Amino acid sequence: MNTDLFEAMENLADEKGIDREVLYEALDAALVSAYKKNFNSKTNVRVELDPSDGELKVYSRLKIVEEVEDRDLEIALEEAQGIDPSYEVDDVVENEVTPRNFGRIAAQAAKQVVTQRVREAERGVIYNDFVDRLDDILIGTVQRMDPRYLYIHLGKIEGKLPINEVMPAETYNVHDRIKVYVTKVENTSKGPQVYVSRTHPGLLKRLFEIEVPEIYEGIVEIMSVSREAGDRSKISVHAEDPEIDPVGSCVGQRGQRVQTVVDELNGEKIDIVHYSEDPVVYISNALSPSKVIDVLVDEDEHATTVIVPDNQLSLAIGKRGQNARLAAKLTGWKIDIKSESEAEEDGLLSSNTASRNDDDLVHDDEQ
Repeated sequence: MNTDLFEAMENLADEKGIDREVLYEALDAALVSAYKKNFNSKTNVRVELDPSDGELKVYSRLKIVEEVEDRDLEIALEEAQGIDPSYEVDDVVENEVTPRNFGRIAAQAAKQVVTQRVREAERGVIYNDFVDRLDDILIGTVQRMDPRYLYIHLGKIEGKLPINEVMPAETYNVHDRIKVYVTKVENTSKGPQVYVSRTHPGLLKRLFEIEVPEIYEGIVEIMSVSREAGDRSKISVHAEDPEIDPVGSCVGQRGQRVQTVVDELNGEKIDIVHYSEDPVVYISNALSPSKVIDVLVDEDEHATTVIVPDNQLSLAIGKRGQNARLAAKLTGWKIDIKSESEAEEDGLLSSNTASRNDDDLVHDDEQ
């Protein structure tokens, strides 16, 4: 008698991609509520749904007790055993009480409750979809903006891109397509909230993972990333196989791979350097494109003093200290840079150090 109702539920499950059990649980709760409301019943009831033949039945449930205190909820043992001698105390007696017109009433009453459950289930599906995309890149379309956020259409949901996580000098118009990095997914009372970024270091890492097959396959590993979005970044890379050049893999033939990433980041400069477990070599590489004479390591303070040629001091420090700052973030070491003449005055240069060839330490060219 309720075939249309069940068919609607099945179609809804298929259309929304929602588990049928979730919908039928919602329908069950709605029908129990509808029965009690429309028939002014205080009795506990159970609804039995049979989608295969469209049957819908309602059963009253009375608990068997020695002495009845509430006839809406209980039945005496003696009376229950008059129905079936096998009944005992604490058993439940069920009796079908399905009203003749219950199908129509139930469908009307269930609509609002089921709609709410469907909305919740849809939100759950969306939340799970986007939780799986955390720390990943998505392509979206700019929908609108306000003083706090750019709102990015990501298919099933609108992502929030904080204004302070838009790269400097980037401007967007409605309907512009952009790549964003998913930083946070929250399940709130208003539904799932997805936050994205254009400045997060993870965006740079994921772009290289997409662009460089050796990284995707695990042959080359990105060890660290430091980034000042829109201006300059550094990444360190490593390959276990000595036959593999990790820097060359990231740069690509004629610089094509790194240039693709640079273009996506609107010209952001990217230094790609070799990772090393030796802090002397690693920090020397990280300060690329400057050359390094020596690196003095203080393990206790996790700090280093780097000595560079006099004519390389400005290059090593970088504009507004950027090169040194990025190198420190990349390596995790404190870095104090001194020119060769300063080091001599401070007695930091030994005769061996002073005579060392600049090329004794490994350096990587700026990309």
